[in-house]
Amino acid sequence: MTAAVLLAAGSSTRYGTDKLSEQIGGQPVWLKSFSALVSHPGIDVVGIVTSASLLEDCARLAPAALFVIEGGSDRQSSSRLGVEALPEDCDIILIHDAARPWVSEKVISDVIAAAKRSGAAFPGLAVTDTIKQIGGGEVTTLDRSKLCAVQTPQGAHADLMRRAHASGGAGAVDDMMLLERIGIAPERVEGDRDNRKITHRDDMTQLAAEETRMGLGYDIHRFSDDPDRPMILGGVEFDDRPGLDGHSDADSLIHAVVDSILGAAGRGDIGEHFPNTDPEWKNAPSSIFLTAAAEIVGQDGWQIRHIDVSVVAERPKILPKREEIKTAIAGALGINSEQVSIKATTNEGLGALGRGEGVAAYSAATITRTAR
Repeated sequence: MTAAVLLAAGSSTRYGTDKLSEQIGGQPVWLKSFSALVSHPGIDVVGIVTSASLLEDCARLAPAALFVIEGGSDRQSSSRLGVEALPEDCDIILIHDAARPWVSEKVISDVIAAAKRSGAAFPGLAVTDTIKQIGGGEVTTLDRSKLCAVQTPQGAHADLMRRAHASGGAGAVDDMMLLERIGIAPERVEGDRDNRKITHRDDMTQLAAEETRMGLGYDIHRFSDDPDRPMILGGVEFDDRPGLDGHSDADSLIHAVVDSILGAAGRGDIGEHFPNTDPEWKNAPSSIFLTAAAEIVGQDGWQIRHIDVSVVAERPKILPKREEIKTAIAGALGINSEQVSIKATTNEGLGALGRGEGVAAYSAATITRTAR
C-alpha cells in the first residue's frame, strides 16, 4: 500500500498571511494539493498534518483524508507525526508540501516508481543559475552541474522512512536529508517547473493563471394591472405607474443580472434559487437576489469584474436614473459602479415591447478566478 502525508502546518511567515487558505480555482491551496494526491491512482490513502487553525477546515473539506492531525513546531516534527499516524502495512510513504499545489500526476508517479526501485526518491530540477557559497569572508563558486533544486513529494520504503525519522537529529530541511543521515542515497527523478512552492506572494501571481467566463441573462415582465404597483428597475423606484407584475418586485433588470452571474459560474438560474412559488419571496426586493448571487459564485472563487445591461422598454426612461441604478447594483454586488454599464433602447414600436406592454432586460456578466 502506498500512503501519502500532506504537510499543511507551516506558519506562512514569508508570505505574510495564511498562504494555504488562499484560493486557487475556487479551492484553498492545501485542498488543491490534497486533491492531487488523493486522486492519484497509485496512492491508496492520504493523511493531513496541519495547523490548529486549519484543523476544522481540513476535516470538513477533505472527508476522504485518512486522518487530520495537528503538526509539530517545525517541518521535521510534523513529518514525523504524519509518518507515525500511518498504518503499519504501508509499503511506500510519500511526504508532500501543501504549498506545492501544482504537482503533476507524472511527478508523483515517477517518485513512487523510483522509491520502489531505489528505496527512496525525490523530484529535482537542474540548477540554471550560478550558485556562490558565501561565509567566513570567502566567496566560492559551486559546480552547478552537481546541484539540483529539490521538490516534493519525496518518497521511500516505509521501513526506511520510519527508521530515518526515529533516528532523531535536528535541523533536517526535508525527509531526504533524514534518509541521507542513515546512509540512504535517494534517487533523483526529473522535477517540474510548475511544481513550484508558494513562499512569497509573487509566487502565486506568477504561476496562477486567471480563468475568465461570461454569462448571459434575460428577463421580461409585463406591466401590472394594479395602478398603484410601484415601478422598480435596477433596485431604483421610478415615478411611473403602474410597475411590473411578478412574484417579487418584478425588477426585470436585476433578474437579468442575477441570471447572467449565476450562468457564468454554472450555478443555475434565479428560478432555482428563488422560485416564484415560495412565499418568502413575495414582493421581495430583487437586490437581495443580487447579493445572494454574488455570494453563491464567490463560494467557488469567482469575482465579478463587469456587468453590462441593456433595457428594452418604451417606458420608463432609464437614462435619467442610470447612475443611481449603477450605484445600487454595484452596492449589492460589492463592486465599483465603474464596473456596471447600463444602456436603454426602445423596440421601435414593434411587438409587445413596442406596444408598451412590459420591460425586458439583457445582461452580460464577466467573472474571473485563479485557475491554476
